[in-house]
Amino acid sequence: MVCEAWREKLDAYLDGELPPTEARAVGEHLRGCAACAAEGLSRVQQKRAVQFAGLRFTPPPAFRERIQKSIAARGPARWSRLWLPALAGGLALLIVSVVFLDLNHDRRSEQRLLSELADLHVATLASSNPVDVVSTDRHTVKPWFAGKIPFTFNLPELQDSPFVLLGGKVSYLNQSPGAELLFRVRQHQISVFIFQERALGNNADDGMQGALSFALRSWSHNGLRYFVIGDASPQDLDKLSELMKAAG
Repeated sequence: MVCEAWREKLDAYLDGELPPTEARAVGEHLRGCAACAAEGLSRVQQKRAVQFAGLRFTPPPAFRERIQKSIAARGPARWSRLWLPALAGGLALLIVSVVFLDLNHDRRSEQRLLSELADLHVATLASSNPVDVVSTDRHTVKPWFAGKIPFTFNLPELQDSPFVLLGGKVSYLNQSPGAELLFRVRQHQISVFIFQERALGNNADDGMQGALSFALRSWSHNGLRYFVIGDASPQDLDKLSELMKAAG
């Protein structure tokens, strides 16, 4: 019963509906309560299962191309002059509708990506074993990924910075493997995700700023897409992002 009040906030926490102060409090509780952490992880897994189920019946990308070919195969139609103004208006409306739908699709795709990154970060925080390689030494963490992901990356020198490297593990996004690195700054934990940009398609834009209850930074470099996400201050995320960029 002691944790009942915390668990009532879990769904709002995972959906990004809590104010920042409450979100940080729930995050701190999850890090110290194994039972609530397990419950949070279970809800994250359920949420992701629902997301994947919702994508199961999405029309394939070639759908529009097939429709266009089908229309073209019918040959040119004979339109009377009386119908031409109505046709022109209809085509204009159709073009506006397609552009609007494309923009909405891009926003939904980006929001889905943000949601999945936040889910991965929450799952890491809720896990009793958040990383598979436990080390503060970048020369230990980086080689551990060799052969586990199809790319390499560099880690920054953290001496004289407020950040501590806790370790890393392999994470998956769009069924593609990538690196998740866990850092600590004061009482906050930050995940840095690195994936091949081609595996993410066009769903990620430079400068993505928010994901649910967490702050987020994103950029591309040498074919890799970096995401820095956590409940630390925006200034801390900016500093860690700059360190990662400087490492190349």
